Amino acid sequence: MPTNVLGTELQCCCMKPRTGYYRDGYCRTGVEDSGLHTVCALMTDEFLSFARTRGNDLVTPMPDWGFPGLRAGDKWCLCVLRWKEALDAGCAPPVFLEATQMSALEFVTLEDLREHALPK
Repeated sequence: MPTNVLGTELQCCCMKPRTGYYRDGYCRTGVEDSGLHTVCALMTDEFLSFARTRGNDLVTPMPDWGFPGLRAGDKWCLCVLRWKEALDAGCAPPVFLEATQMSALEFVTLEDLREHALPK
């Protein structure tokens, strides 16, 4: 099992809705995942609106892709660069460190993640 940004075993982000590139509930990535879905985040209205303005509609369901559509309060594995884009714009959603894969640290700092971290 991959490790999280704290160096311990990666925890499940969410099973309902089933998240992760592999739809197994974990924010883990592999060679097939060009988006690097490694950040476990709690969706907020502010972030969902921001994502939509950037062409990433996370609200509208897309059943053909197994995507239920998200709303504030849902946990979801975000692409690390989309989270960083939101961070730079001042609207990064809160994250769960235990469920955010270590490889996210190649693009964002642990300090930035900690500043947006929610308790277990």
